[in-house]
Amino acid sequence: MKLLRLLLLASLAFAVSAGTPKPAETTHLKLIVGVTDDTAKWMNRQDGIVGVHRDLRLMAVRVTIPWKSGQVRPTRLQQVYLHRIARMVQLSDRVVLAVYNTARYAPTTAPLRKQYCSFLDGVVRRIPLIHDVEIWNEANSAAYWPEADGAAGYAALLARCYDVLHGRPGPINVISSTASRHDPGSFVLALGDAYHASGRTRQLFDTFGHNPYPADSAEPPWVLHAGSDLIAEGDYKTLMNVLSTAFEDTPQPVPGVRGVTIWYVEDGFQTVAPPDKLRYYHGRENDLHAIPALAPRNDKDVVDQATQLRDAIRLAYCQPAVSGFLNFGLLDEDRLGGWQAGLLWRDGTRKPSYDTFKAAIAEVRRRDTDCSKIRGAPSS
Repeated sequence: MKLLRLLLLASLAFAVSAGTPKPAETTHLKLIVGVTDDTAKWMNRQDGIVGVHRDLRLMAVRVTIPWKSGQVRPTRLQQVYLHRIARMVQLSDRVVLAVYNTARYAPTTAPLRKQYCSFLDGVVRRIPLIHDVEIWNEANSAAYWPEADGAAGYAALLARCYDVLHGRPGPINVISSTASRHDPGSFVLALGDAYHASGRTRQLFDTFGHNPYPADSAEPPWVLHAGSDLIAEGDYKTLMNVLSTAFEDTPQPVPGVRGVTIWYVEDGFQTVAPPDKLRYYHGRENDLHAIPALAPRNDKDVVDQATQLRDAIRLAYCQPAVSGFLNFGLLDEDRLGGWQAGLLWRDGTRKPSYDTFKAAIAEVRRRDTDCSKIRGAPSS
């Protein structure tokens, strides 16, 4: 099925009674819950999908823009994307902007850092209601950041972009990025070493962004990975210990101090499409541990996406220094070799896990989660 037709189908499925755009809510929330999803960037009209965002009562949507060496301003296609993103903001979405590419295009030299940070500054000036900007993606992964440049190169990029973005008027939230795999602990310690050695007197980030994917989609969020270099959601204490060690006696506050927190910028649990949805997908499933969106009521031994998401959101809520959780994504990819952890099947209809995610957001907004009953939650 052609992508255009799919987007039209999705647009119809997304169409809910949105009514007049509501102003952004200002109530302080312990945890921001949202999604990482680029669907709105590819659609001519954003009203339908923003209607779904409102139905879920999402608090943030992360969207991505690719960047290549030499860019200081958006291409014509990127301008189209940014126009659509601006429309999302106008319709009341809080947008988290992530600008990155593969390791081949990483801004690892002073001229490239200048170009990249100028690009970010230009985008934020163009859409001033974007206050959350993620600097690159998973810098400890060789897929996105060259190993030869390592943590020192990423520290230099964070420093440059922090100064540029905080040099403009208005609020800004500079977010770093690491992945649960690829030994994030060693990377963060090396980041701290580079920061110490630089003699810098300003901080590097406002929010520590981490993608706490578990070992596989069927692994519960609270599992510990002792003896492993994986730092997933259940390894919160390990992550906090690493951050405290890395930034001890520096101007960089650790999460939980002076407004700095941790955001789980990407997480997710891949689902298996039921027989009646298979025609919307193609290729071969590459996740041996993909799970049903919702297990049968009489089979309590089966792990499902609904339970995983509920448990992950509750656990994030109960981790004191964590203030953000974004599911990756909203609409499934059609390629089974891609990512199917969305809340909507590829045809735009809701998965059975949709309502559980919505209920978890409502619980977060009520602030009535009993953390003493949440498995893996740190004790007070």
